[in-house]
Amino acid sequence: MKQIVQPIKDSNVLEQVQETLLDSFKWGRRNYTVFQLGKATLLRVSDVLSLKYDDVYDDNGQVRSNAYIHDKKTGKANILYLKPVADDLKKYLEWLKDNKIESEWLFPSSKHYELHISERQFYKVMWKVGQLLNINYLGTHTMRKTGAYRVYVQSNYNIGFVMDLLNHSSQAMTLKYLGIDRESKEHLLDSINFG
Repeated sequence: MKQIVQPIKDSNVLEQVQETLLDSFKWGRRNYTVFQLGKATLLRVSDVLSLKYDDVYDDNGQVRSNAYIHDKKTGKANILYLKPVADDLKKYLEWLKDNKIESEWLFPSSKHYELHISERQFYKVMWKVGQLLNINYLGTHTMRKTGAYRVYVQSNYNIGFVMDLLNHSSQAMTLKYLGIDRESKEHLLDSINFG
């Protein structure tokens, strides 16, 4: 049976996932930063994991304002706005330095620094977090979906903005991606004053 990956909609659950990513693994700071960066940039996991150190940090070790990449799936140019995760990236850089980890990759493999962490390995991390917290809907797409959902809600349900960030071609696709089901629709409708 195929796993259904959903966004984390509850802020308390999100906090638990973040704490578990950070505190339950030897490479917790890396795992946490992968998640935070994916959530803030709405990138696919393949694009997050293939970022290079120089994409994010300048020659002085400062976090760049933007990173410029080409999406693996679409081949389209993409400009990543890094300010929302700058603090996390600064802490991550300190962690890399403290642990004497040097790699061309932003998120190196724990065993082979010349490689980046694989999608399969990050899936195992997310699966383990799900097991520890008894959550059955976590996967590698959780960070992208969670970021998109948070933008959707905090931008006052601006579906066009979220569609653009995700590079989707239809509202229906984006709503499905956000996990907007019947219960979510009813919750939104409950907040409408029909007069």
